[in-house]
Order: sequence, then structure tokens, then C-alpha cells
Amino acid sequence: MGFHHVALGSRDTAATHRFYTQAMGFELVKTVAGKTPGGGWSKHFFYDTGGHGLIAFWEIHDDAEVRPDWSSDIARGCGLPPWANHLAFEAHSDAEFDAALRRWLDDGHDVVEIDHGFCRSLYTSDPNGITVEWCITVQVFSDADKKKAAEDLADPNPEFEPEPPMRVHHANAG
Repeated sequence: MGFHHVALGSRDTAATHRFYTQAMGFELVKTVAGKTPGGGWSKHFFYDTGGHGLIAFWEIHDDAEVRPDWSSDIARGCGLPPWANHLAFEAHSDAEFDAALRRWLDDGHDVVEIDHGFCRSLYTSDPNGITVEWCITVQVFSDADKKKAAEDLADPNPEFEPEPPMRVHHANAG
């Protein structure tokens, strides 16, 4: 069963909208505005991620419920490195993966590409400081893979994987 949607706070609605429509290629499908329990108001805006669920963001105006120093970064805001909490979207083909890379570069975003072996990933950051990923799985998981995953999960000293190959793509200038 997949997600219906993931909802996150946004400090800059216009920048968030631009990123998720232009850089990600998602379509805004719904906005809901209303009162908040603390006496303020909010706007909740939803994007179709390509037929596989929605991503939504909150613009919240409520001094009673929102600290002025809140962070929209879902990793650093929790005291974690930026790669820990992130959003990963599935690319269903090499063409879709390559198109995502091109769209990010053309929109001015530097991109890190990593070949993890079982999948290939592209990473950049959205305007909220959230690491966003396009990922394509390149292997079918066998019963042996699943057994090894369970063993590694239970192992207090698992064997480290080799460092994956990484490539940095710099945004198109101009």
C-alpha cells in the first residue's frame, strides 16, 4: 500500500510551488485554506507526483501554534545531517531518470548522482532545505537478498558496503 500524501511545512510558498512544479514536474491539484485551532489560518497545497500519490505543504499563520524560529528542513531541523530525512521519488525508467536530471540542471539546481548498486539516485535540495531524490531501482530483490537484509538488520556489527560511485552535476549557467 502506498502513501496517499506526505505533508510538510513550507517557509516560502512561492519558492516551494516553483520548485515542485518546474524542477520536479508535479502538478498543483488542490489548495485548502482554513482556520487553525490556535486562532490563525493555514493554506494546505497538494501536488500530484505523477499518479503515485501526492505531496503537500503547509503555509501556517498562527502565532499561538507556530514558533517563530521553526525550521522547514526535515533533517537539520531535527539535528540530523541533510541526507538522513529526505524525500525520494521513483523514476520508472532510465528516460524518466535522465529527464529528472536535465530538469533539475536546467532549473539551476546542482545534483549529486550516486550509484548504490541496487538503485541509482539523484539528489538536490528544495527551497525548504529538504533533500529531494529521484531513484531508479535496477535490481530485483531475491529471497537471498531479503534474507541477507534481515541478517544485517539484526547484526550489531554489520559489514560495511564499499563507498558507492558519486558524480556531481553542476547546474547550467545562464
